[in-house]
Amino acid sequence: MAQESAGQQARYPDLAGRTAIVTGGSRGIGAATGAALAENGVAVALVGRDATALAAVAASITERGGQAIPIVADCTVPADLEAMAQVVTARFGPPDILAAFAGGNGMPVPTGAETPEHWRAVIETDLNSVFYTIRAVLPAMTERGRGAIITMSSAAARQAAQSAAAYAAAKAGVIAFTRHLAGELAPRGIRANCVAPSATENDKMRAWMSADQRAALGASFPLGRLGQPADVAAATLFLASDASSWITGATLDIAGGKIML
Repeated sequence: MAQESAGQQARYPDLAGRTAIVTGGSRGIGAATGAALAENGVAVALVGRDATALAAVAASITERGGQAIPIVADCTVPADLEAMAQVVTARFGPPDILAAFAGGNGMPVPTGAETPEHWRAVIETDLNSVFYTIRAVLPAMTERGRGAIITMSSAAARQAAQSAAAYAAAKAGVIAFTRHLAGELAPRGIRANCVAPSATENDKMRAWMSADQRAALGASFPLGRLGQPADVAAATLFLASDASSWITGATLDIAGGKIML
């Protein structure tokens, strides 16, 4: 079960000694999740395309006494992910936790201006990549009869928003895929859940929006602020741990009260 102390993130002692893969681990939510897992004694493989950023995140974790390795892989290339799974197993052992968080391309595009090429690219990046990643990791989890899979959706999949229709469709597909996996894999001891953040402050948001614009956006949420990567990381820790051992097939809206389903 979780242990908390004032001003600190919840701790889950049962996570110590486990192995996790975090895709999209070079920055933002993925980097925060990798760091939070490592702080709980998890050996973490950070996966992404930016070798420099991945190395910096891994170095930050190891400097604090954690275990982390950067692995450069494109999550839209199945062969990359199969090689990644082999590297993780050789270094840390079979994965116990998968946070399939790689994705993006949520910028608004009017549907009338949408192109088939962009639509396919978004589906590939935000939905197909999740399947490719899980496909690479699932055999090891199935063989051992345990595992926790956490996928990344978005508030855009939960209610109409200003993001591109392709992004909303892809992220809704992630929820449906996760729910299907949960039902299929439960008898094998593997849980699958989904996190669906709303506006989460990151480098891209800070580049696109002024401080005043971000403050105004945060004020529009019932809880009065923007999300932070640590908010999503904290939810992921819970879903990865035994504290959520009777939860599977769920979608957790990390949305400051804006999404209430």
